Amino acid sequence: MLNCKYSITVSSEIKAACPIFAGMAVYAQVQNSHYNEELWKEINLFVQEFTADTQVDQVKNQPAIIATREAYKRCGKDPNRYRPSAEALRRRLVRGIDLYQIDTLVDIVNLVSLRTGYSIGGFDANKITGTHLELGIGKANEPFEAIGRGMLNIEGLPVYRDTIGGIGTPTSDEERTKMDLETTHILAILNGYSGKEGLEPAADMLKELLIKYAGAKTLNVIAF
Repeated sequence: MLNCKYSITVSSEIKAACPIFAGMAVYAQVQNSHYNEELWKEINLFVQEFTADTQVDQVKNQPAIIATREAYKRCGKDPNRYRPSAEALRRRLVRGIDLYQIDTLVDIVNLVSLRTGYSIGGFDANKITGTHLELGIGKANEPFEAIGRGMLNIEGLPVYRDTIGGIGTPTSDEERTKMDLETTHILAILNGYSGKEGLEPAADMLKELLIKYAGAKTLNVIAF
């Protein structure tokens, strides 16, 4: 089980490319479910309000999304070909495509991402190998099976690695550590390529939703 001694570090290559990057992770014991009606009332209300006054060309103007796109360019990736997940989710909504419903934990992460513009990695903590993660930059031919997308070319993408390999990028997380209905411990990582401002409120929002809809206990927050 991961605990507050769990460590996350940022590599020198990310620090050089994105010097103001700040991260925050939320770890909690949770109870997942297939669907939560009250959560989806919150999601649907956000969708209604967001789509009422947002156009497709405005989506990428959100500060956290702007910063993530700039980080992609600095790391060597085209953000128009490999969109950050928060941007992709928002574009989906304004194009009139329904938000997919996966399970309560994934739906919570998606709601926070939509509200804040942060691309958030949501992992089954018990599937992570080792007690340390490092944020680096993807290498050529580095294996990464993206959830629902097959093999993803992560060269030039920011990527979190455990002792086995990559588990998450702002574009997609890896199949190996994905959450499912058997998940009992979540590690959710918020990526602040725009800096520290806004990270703590976003983490608080995530904690509140995990408590409210997933019965979260033993919550720990890691700033890095």
